[in-house]
This record gives sequence, C-alpha cells and structure tokens, in this order.
Amino acid sequence: MENTRPMTAAGRRILAAAEELFYTRGITAVGVDLIAERSGVTKRTLYNRFGSKDHLVAAYLTERDRRWRALVLAAVDARTDPVDKVTAPFDALRTWSAGNTRGCAFINALAELPDPSHPAHRIAADQKLWLRTLFEELATTAGCREPATLATRLLVLHEGTLATQPLPLDTLSGSADLARALVRSGAPDTR
Repeated sequence: MENTRPMTAAGRRILAAAEELFYTRGITAVGVDLIAERSGVTKRTLYNRFGSKDHLVAAYLTERDRRWRALVLAAVDARTDPVDKVTAPFDALRTWSAGNTRGCAFINALAELPDPSHPAHRIAADQKLWLRTLFEELATTAGCREPATLATRLLVLHEGTLATQPLPLDTLSGSADLARALVRSGAPDTR
C-alpha cells in the first residue's frame, strides 16, 4: 500500500512498535492487537494508517531498507580509493550489526513470507538485489575483472556474514578480509 500522506505521530509510534516486535519476535508471531497495544493506539487507527498487517510489514521493511541504504552509501562515500569503496558495505555492516543482533530482518522476512507476491517479500528481495547491483557498479568503477561474478560472490559472503551473526562467532572480520582479498585479486594492478 503506497501511502503518500505524511506520517502522523500515531503512525510513527505504530511503525516503531511494529519494527521492534517484528524484528525481535518474528513477523508471523506478532499480531496487530499487540502492535496497537504497544503503540498506544486502537486497531482502527492502525488499519486506518496502514490498511493491513501486510502493508505494515512492508512499511517496516521499507523504513529499515531506507536506513540501511543510507548507511551503506555513506560508507561508500567516505572512501576515496575505488577498490576500498567496493568493500564499504562490509564496514557498514559492522556499524549496523551493533544494534541488530537477531540477524538480517530481510533474510528473516524472506523466510517467513515465501510468497513472492507479498509486498514485504518483494521489498526484502529488492534490498538484496540492490546490494548486489551496488557491488557490481562499484567493482566496475574500480576496474575489477568480471564485476558481475565478483558482485555475486561479495553478496554471498555478505549474506553469509549476516546469517551467522546470531552465533557466538566473529564472522564479520574474516568476511571483510576475504572480501578485500577478492576485490584486490580482481582489481587492476596499480603498481
């Protein structure tokens, strides 16, 4: 549900409650009654603002995606070396992971909402495809060989890091090092 109305205070409270509950408990485990209660609104207000739980889930993922992309692009922009820009999403992941200890909300959503026609499924899938496209664009700009293949490898490495995040392992450091090695091996020799 595309909603172009400005977000009201009640809408922001609903979205904040939904994000906390969907992320920590799971999308299918949380009902609109609990979200309405947590946000201090009636179910009618929730439905008036978002239309359905499906659209609320889509709004939750859209907002999360907006914040993630902004963080990644800021990390890319903070690098001057084109080769370093390619691995900047791994640096962004370190910052992002500090406050998101239940793994990736988008992977979780894809697992809980397998129907590709679900609006939230599409948002989660698009988020992953956006990152792969970004890796390819950055690898192309850096002059890396086979940027499409490199982009897919970096996405798999990035997603594997996210999937192992809830485990008592530090896969991010090793994954970031491996990503840099992959990019450097495909980058033109600048000596």
